[in-house]
Amino acid sequence: MGSVHARHSLRLPGIIVAALCFSAGQAPAYPACSDDLASIVWDGGSAQFSIEIAATPQEREKGLMFREKLASSAGMLFIYERPGRPAFWMHNTLIPLDMLFLGADGRVNAVHAMARPMDDTPIPGPDATLMVLEINGGLAARLGITPGAVLRHPRLAQDTALLPCDEP
Repeated sequence: MGSVHARHSLRLPGIIVAALCFSAGQAPAYPACSDDLASIVWDGGSAQFSIEIAATPQEREKGLMFREKLASSAGMLFIYERPGRPAFWMHNTLIPLDMLFLGADGRVNAVHAMARPMDDTPIPGPDATLMVLEINGGLAARLGITPGAVLRHPRLAQDTALLPCDEP
């Protein structure tokens, strides 16, 4: 007892997703926190994405516009000064994207799947959204990322984050 019972892995091009089953009292080990890595954990799995950060109004406005491709292990994390209800659009965005809307504690509160390239229709997030992680369209469903999944990242307030960076 007290050890990993099973490890199931799904390998997608450029990204590894692992589902771990642990004995009672033993927590999973997470990769080190860094600004350029977003770790998402959900019931039955986890994934890590190499990310760019869009934290200024100019960076958020540009986002992933004009990109012809995005590696399956990559994404962009939009960070706001305070929780609110941001709305996104796909103006000049050439690739389909999934948008994970995150609360201040890192919980995924909504997922907008397969946003259509070049569509100017607003995509509103839920109230109290602090961050939005954009990844390749369809990837959230393929991995099993749904509302309730949790982000681990150093830009979250660590004293209220559901998965703070000081967790082993």
